[in-house]
Amino acid sequence: MQTHPTCYPTDLTDEEWNQIKSLVPAPKSGPGKRGRPISLDRRHLLNAIFSVVRAGCAWRLLPSDFGPWQTVYGYFRVWSQDWTWTFIHDVLRDCVRQTAGRQVAPTAAIVDSQSVKTPDQAGERGDDAGKKISGRKRHVAVDCLGLILAMTITPASVQDRDGARPLIQALVTLFGRLQIIWADGGYGIGAVQLMLTIIAAASVAAGSDIAFGFAVLVLVWFSSI
Repeated sequence: MQTHPTCYPTDLTDEEWNQIKSLVPAPKSGPGKRGRPISLDRRHLLNAIFSVVRAGCAWRLLPSDFGPWQTVYGYFRVWSQDWTWTFIHDVLRDCVRQTAGRQVAPTAAIVDSQSVKTPDQAGERGDDAGKKISGRKRHVAVDCLGLILAMTITPASVQDRDGARPLIQALVTLFGRLQIIWADGGYGIGAVQLMLTIIAAASVAAGSDIAFGFAVLVLVWFSSI
């Protein structure tokens, strides 16, 4: 069902909306509730947000038939700060993994990074001398289906082996079943040692109550391609 006069390529289909509507925060006001009347329904808000994010334009350039850009941006910001987007992403990722016949928690991950250009007013940035790019670097861990498991953002000047530290820590915290992580040679032996230390410590913390002392419960293989 269309929620605004013009149909945009980024609009949610009925099937897509039915998949995520239960994951979107419910309005705090409305029929039978106190507060200001709802000016934009949730599907309309998502269509507006997806239009800006996919087009890469400024919020002020949001087409007028989506409603006031300030309202749309306000919801986008709130849902970014309260982890709503992360929650929706993670639920959909788990559904895709189950549909593909895999366990929800992965046992393998692939780590890599990408430097992207950013404008001067975009905040913290740096220079990637190897790729000759001035901007930021995203360090990403994906599963064997290419679905994002964890991500960290740093200035482009941060080396892969240094950016791997918070990424691997987040990865191991979220997915304790990991047994293997693939990465290219740019991460170096330091990242290998870091990963072995982190996963060994996490394994002990997740061990049974009758365990004494230090014991590695999970076999980890860091493959340098």
